[in-house]
Amino acid sequence: MAEAPSTTRNPFTHVETPAVGVAVEDLCKSFGTFEVLKHVSFSVAPGEIFVLMGPSGSGKSVLLKHIVGLELPSSGRVTVDNRDAAAEETREQVRMALVFQAGALFNSMTVYDNLALYPREHRIADEAGIREKVMRALQILSLENAAEKFPSELSGGMKKRVAIARALVMEPQLMLYDEPTSELDPVMSATIAEIIATLKDQYRVTTIVVSHDRDLALNISDRVGILMGGELLFLGTPAELRTPTDPRVADFLNPKIDLQNPRFKKLET
Repeated sequence: MAEAPSTTRNPFTHVETPAVGVAVEDLCKSFGTFEVLKHVSFSVAPGEIFVLMGPSGSGKSVLLKHIVGLELPSSGRVTVDNRDAAAEETREQVRMALVFQAGALFNSMTVYDNLALYPREHRIADEAGIREKVMRALQILSLENAAEKFPSELSGGMKKRVAIARALVMEPQLMLYDEPTSELDPVMSATIAEIIATLKDQYRVTTIVVSHDRDLALNISDRVGILMGGELLFLGTPAELRTPTDPRVADFLNPKIDLQNPRFKKLET
């Protein structure tokens, strides 16, 4: 992948601002006696696409919540743009947008009103200005004809694109995606991966993706981290990921079906 850019380009005004970086430093998180994250450390360079992979229950979503400031570390630190991720002023001064796994669209609102909700609530512009932002975001994602539809009228792939368009309306410096290709067919998964990479290239937005999608990680990421059991077992480039040295990582990426020794016989109850 190309060298990460040092600026973010606003998708609406095209004004350039410094891109933001993310640093996770010796992060530990426990719920009671259960350790979810164990001394996790990595950084995401400004303008980079970083993909975080790992099996279900490995701590990926909890880590994502720390980056957006929804969880506090038991120990360690998470910073965004060299600011404490959990601090109120960080959320005020750094524009972050999270694309939820299920889209989190409001079913009672049209696509247009879903996108207009944030700028209306925050009084970012008058209705004419909001309409310009919303329609521009829909145009970027090729969704202009869906503006007056309701989420129930959309396919799974269109819902994902609407969720991305809604995040784009926030003019983010940092975009976070939680399983953006889940429940999609291979072609639509590839389309979503192309969208993520295109938005990064065009608007230079720093991007963190939590995903199980190996093809997405290998094809659009600058670097990949693999989390298992709360520990970061791998941190490197897609090229390095193709030949992992840790057998646990290799088995996660290329699992073999063994009918003589099935995995489910070893699962905890």
